[in-house]
Amino acid sequence: MRESLNEPVSVVMYFDCGTNHVKPYRLTWQNKDYTLGKIDFWHKTKAGDKLIHHFSISDEGGNIYFKLALDTSNLHWILEEYMTAEDAAPHYGSFEAA
Repeated sequence: MRESLNEPVSVVMYFDCGTNHVKPYRLTWQNKDYTLGKIDFWHKTKAGDKLIHHFSISDEGGNIYFKLALDTSNLHWILEEYMTAEDAAPHYGSFEAA
């Protein structure tokens, strides 16, 4: 199940001058640390004059997927959504017409 949260979180990120990109590396949420894996999707939005970077990223083991937002006006991170891998797994079954 996808949970919408919009909770402040702590994030450690790094900047790679070779690729000229930032990457969230570790997320601390509810007193638990998650080492993050590959970025699945990244995009930017504007909210008035604020530029917000959105990252869809999983933990290192691919067990939990997070949607993070970085507000560039104050450098605060927000956990917008999360979803476990079990919830994201496709479910197959037969479909019978009524």
